[in-house]
Amino acid sequence: MYLGISSSLNHTSPKDWAAKHKALGLKTVNFPVDYTAGEETYMAYKAAADAAGLTIAEVGVWRNTLAADPAERQKWIDYAVEQLKMADRIDARCCVNVVGTPYGPRWDGGYRENFSEEAWNMAVKMIQKIIDRAAPTRTKFSIESMPWMIPSSPDEYVRLMEAVNREAFGAHLDVVNMITSPERYFFNDRFLEECFTKLKGKICSCHLKDINLKEEYTFQLEECACGKGTLDIELYAKLATAEDPQMPMIIEHLTTDEEYLESVEYVKKRLGL
Repeated sequence: MYLGISSSLNHTSPKDWAAKHKALGLKTVNFPVDYTAGEETYMAYKAAADAAGLTIAEVGVWRNTLAADPAERQKWIDYAVEQLKMADRIDARCCVNVVGTPYGPRWDGGYRENFSEEAWNMAVKMIQKIIDRAAPTRTKFSIESMPWMIPSSPDEYVRLMEAVNREAFGAHLDVVNMITSPERYFFNDRFLEECFTKLKGKICSCHLKDINLKEEYTFQLEECACGKGTLDIELYAKLATAEDPQMPMIIEHLTTDEEYLESVEYVKKRLGL
């Protein structure tokens, strides 16, 4: 596995950005600019990563490509296409988004209709459209696994990949996002095994964080920093490495650069990196 962080860290130039990640002992990075920065800028970041020996794990989309308003939906699909084209140009492992939703005010929110046949068909067609228009040859387009929209389980992810039926569609694994039941929480080792078994050969990047059961009723789970929950991080890293020795594992959703630095040191010590 190759450890990375979702923060681009406070930096002054592409070389400074790459140097700071390398100094932390990281081997992979999330790309810090989008295609609107211009080719000269994003290729400078690519060159800096290459010079520092850093792979590029992810290019983010993070837009609602299923927005209810047709004009907005088209705008973000166009954005995703351009992001995927850039990702392919810089040889990123994946260009990633969540499916999104047209059913409520929060673009990544949980709604019953997210699991409807309509939502499923919309998602499949949207993913196909983005991949077909961008026509990537090296980079995978991927949808991050989520708790309240597809794909919310490894079985659902397999079905989605079969429905999309595109070679350039890869799996983005966020195990914590799919831990949504007592069985998956208390037996997360078994769930980790299930994820990597069912998605074997298709995973292009992973997110790394932890999960903790709150004491309040009812069953309430909270995402947390590595080491503050119960996820079997050692098994997660072992399975990711078996899938691909260069598998990106990206620490995410911390607040400050200082918190990221602390988490990196914790994970490196715990995993003996």
